[in-house]
Amino acid sequence: METIQLLKYEVIFHWIALFFYLFSTIFFVRHVVFKNEKSLNVGLWLALIGLIPHTIALGIRWYAVGHGPYLQQMESFSSTVWVSMVIFLVCVYKVPRLKSLGFVILPCCLAMMILGIISNPWVSDQLAQTLDHGRLEKGIYARSGVAKVPPTFCGIWFVIHITFTIVAVGAILISLSTAIFYLLKKKKGENEFYNKLPSLEALDAYSYKYAGFGFISWTIMVVSGSLWAEQSWGRYWGWDPIETWSLITLLLFGIYLHLRRFFKWQGEKAAWFIVVCIAFAIATLFIIPFVMTTVHSQYFL
Repeated sequence: METIQLLKYEVIFHWIALFFYLFSTIFFVRHVVFKNEKSLNVGLWLALIGLIPHTIALGIRWYAVGHGPYLQQMESFSSTVWVSMVIFLVCVYKVPRLKSLGFVILPCCLAMMILGIISNPWVSDQLAQTLDHGRLEKGIYARSGVAKVPPTFCGIWFVIHITFTIVAVGAILISLSTAIFYLLKKKKGENEFYNKLPSLEALDAYSYKYAGFGFISWTIMVVSGSLWAEQSWGRYWGWDPIETWSLITLLLFGIYLHLRRFFKWQGEKAAWFIVVCIAFAIATLFIIPFVMTTVHSQYFL
């Protein structure tokens, strides 16, 4: 099958996954806002079903372009959503009382999925309604990652850097979700809906646990990124905006973990602190690259 045809199927499966995630988000919101218990399981099953076409889409993409789905913006967004969904579903499988975390995780994944689809070269060219069909297909072929991958993308440090960036996002989303539900349960009190969640102590512990997992992943991301930078540009650190904000975020997570471990921070103040840390992480990954000049921009082909 021709590459262009494969990429068309990839877009179709991404759209199918998007719609499942959209309706899953609606049911999770309905569950929390209207305290509807049936919506919880429906939302969870829709998320699980949506993961199937999403997996197929990424598999097609990988096969069509000949490299892992981590080079372009759309590939990075899609892979991040996939890993975040897997971490969420595994977490729910191990602790069923955490199903409600989908209220936070699904909207975040839905937003990333929409951004990924919009930034897909095929979709953007279709939206532009290019009249020259030959030029359109040639443009898709060139900008979809089919062209030969630069040597710097083939190194092991680059793959490790991207992989742990994606894993870090999945972990901190769980930490963010448990922190938010801790704050909600603390504020709303012990009513019937919040009694079905884990205890405040358990939610606090889960937030701490996944923040630690995210910190380890973020650390590996920064270290492997420095090693990759040395191979690519001949220097380990250049104070690029992404490098600087990644370091700031890492230090904030380190301070959070230090306060919890040695100063026994817990509860509400720890929950608010991790929300701030994750806000910096989100800004580093999803805002700074688009509002500041950074060498990382050239790697979104």
